[in-house]
Amino acid sequence: MITSIIVGAGHRAMVYASYAKLHPDKFKIVGVADPNKLRQEMVAKEYGLTPDQCFNSAEELAAKGKIADSVINGTMDRQHVPTTLPLLKAGYDVLLEKPFAISEAEARELHAAAQKYHRRIMICHVLRYAPFYYEIKQRVLAGAIGRIINIQTAEHVSYHHVASCFIRGKWHRKDVCGSSALMAKCCHDLDLLAWFMSGISPEKVVSFGGLHYFCRKYAPENSGEYCLLDCPVEKDCLYSARKHCLDHPDRWAFYVWAGLENIENPTLQQKEEFLKRKDNPYSRCVWKLDNNVVDRQSVLVEFADGVTATHNMVCGTSRPMRKLHIIGSHGEIQGIMDDSKFTVRHIDLRPGHEYSETEIDLNIHGDTTGAFGGHGGGDLRLAADFVSLLEGNKPSISCTTLDDSINGHLIGFCADQSMEQNRIVNLSDI
Repeated sequence: MITSIIVGAGHRAMVYASYAKLHPDKFKIVGVADPNKLRQEMVAKEYGLTPDQCFNSAEELAAKGKIADSVINGTMDRQHVPTTLPLLKAGYDVLLEKPFAISEAEARELHAAAQKYHRRIMICHVLRYAPFYYEIKQRVLAGAIGRIINIQTAEHVSYHHVASCFIRGKWHRKDVCGSSALMAKCCHDLDLLAWFMSGISPEKVVSFGGLHYFCRKYAPENSGEYCLLDCPVEKDCLYSARKHCLDHPDRWAFYVWAGLENIENPTLQQKEEFLKRKDNPYSRCVWKLDNNVVDRQSVLVEFADGVTATHNMVCGTSRPMRKLHIIGSHGEIQGIMDDSKFTVRHIDLRPGHEYSETEIDLNIHGDTTGAFGGHGGGDLRLAADFVSLLEGNKPSISCTTLDDSINGHLIGFCADQSMEQNRIVNLSDI
């Protein structure tokens, strides 16, 4: 039985912790640390905790010494390293939400602490565990397409996702949450670039992008400041808070209705009143907020062996989508994670042919509510792998240790630096 304590009882930590409900013989939640008393009470009720198993902070928990095997750290980005350091010193192994640091200096500090205290930190790069990417990784390792020449990834962040989590949500400003939009949303994808390269270091990064659409310049003519209070065009607006939040009350609910946590099962009328409060960012026009993170960004990477890779993050798309195309010396793999399908192609020299291809259908179809959780089925597979690692089993090919995860983060830090400074960044310089 592996025991764990939730630190920062937000949405992501609660998803990973839910593995304990599916496998109570393997994993048990034995504590919570969160400054929000309502969150403490929620976790205590859900996992049968006593008052002495509830703590107000990671520091208070660490001061008690080691009282469990591990910690699930789901705090906000800026808090990841400050909260993890005392827990490492206290003796905990840690499942740490991404991005695990907000700067290169923090990443190095955390890595040094893990080595000093001989603790294991697994990073929540859940896409490595999604069957779509796992199956492709296995084929790449087996040499199915030869040596990698180029990797292309893209994430299309849907209109409702970007509005709920970035423009109006908790990741709307880098100076507040600590992370850029690229790192908060796409460090998964940057990690995949590094993971598929099997430890070959990235050397150069260049990036372009910015906040170009979700700003006052593009606000609809005659639009107001608050969707439900003063906007005459609200009924025709694609980003109406009514349409996003009230017509879809369960979509992004953990973020949108966080301010109603004190009400058990709030009614639709209470939610509407909440959206009329001027101090509520979800009441605001998406073009007239103080958000400062980008709404599009392109990244180009060159690795030490000459392989090039690109990632494109585009916000405000109709359909959410993650795409991958790996081109090798003897073939290529191309697919869309959300469809749970990919195609393997090879050169075909037979007369009348140009190439042959085989479609692999994993029949998962972006499962977000089933036995394996969200992120294409990766969420709870990651939790299972964390438990397996602590049980002493051999790490899987997806296992996300700090040593293995740092390159993807460095790509992101360098990409933001390149975009802001309009230059190519050499990783050897940071």
